[in-house]
Amino acid sequence: MDRLIYTAMTGASNVQQQLAAVTENLANASTPGFRAVLHTFRAVPLTGEGLPTRTFVVDSTAGADFAPGPVQQTGRDLDVALQGDGWIAVQAADGKEAYTRNGSFQVAANGVLQTRTGLNVAGDGGPISIPADTEVTFAKDGTISTVPSGGKATSVVVVGRIKLVNPAQEQMERGGDGLFRLKDGTDAVADEGVRVVPGSLEGSNVNVVEAMVNMISLARKFDMQMKMLQNASSNAQKAAQVMSISA
Repeated sequence: MDRLIYTAMTGASNVQQQLAAVTENLANASTPGFRAVLHTFRAVPLTGEGLPTRTFVVDSTAGADFAPGPVQQTGRDLDVALQGDGWIAVQAADGKEAYTRNGSFQVAANGVLQTRTGLNVAGDGGPISIPADTEVTFAKDGTISTVPSGGKATSVVVVGRIKLVNPAQEQMERGGDGLFRLKDGTDAVADEGVRVVPGSLEGSNVNVVEAMVNMISLARKFDMQMKMLQNASSNAQKAAQVMSISA
């Protein structure tokens, strides 16, 4: 009886974790540059007595779906999308370097170029400062130029260049803040081959229809595990009644 309860309990727990991953994907279906979370079941051999072929399964984070999302033009001067592979380097909340595909930027009150969540965008020499009362232009290689509002083209000033990197996908892992980092904890080397698309944003690569179908399937699996627990409880009560009569 206890084995049935344990099997159903662990199955329900792992399905619930997968439901949380699908929910996260759906919640970020409209987040620019979001990479879908991939979860899967993996086999775990049993220890102790029993046949060596017997296994349990547990939920495991397989990683992220690195397929590109759709690029849409926004016409906003502070929006950039990445063309092909690559990442935008930012300074995370812990002060270390992290990477994102979300190129929706803003200029902070102190003139520093930041993401919409308030993280400083990394440049070749550190944070990038944007002069006040200027219009910003991004080149395809990430170089940032400014022109005084209403000024002439002859007054163009280069203020910095976004640090663009392109490490191997197997070296990347997602953090709890949604940003990606190298698994060994080091900083990726800038890659001059990465190109940006000014005035555009890359959408999320979450397939909403597929995620909804997956959520329904997981919900049914969770209900099945709950029914197994109910059956185990019912069997235990009936067994207790039989034992009390025989006593």
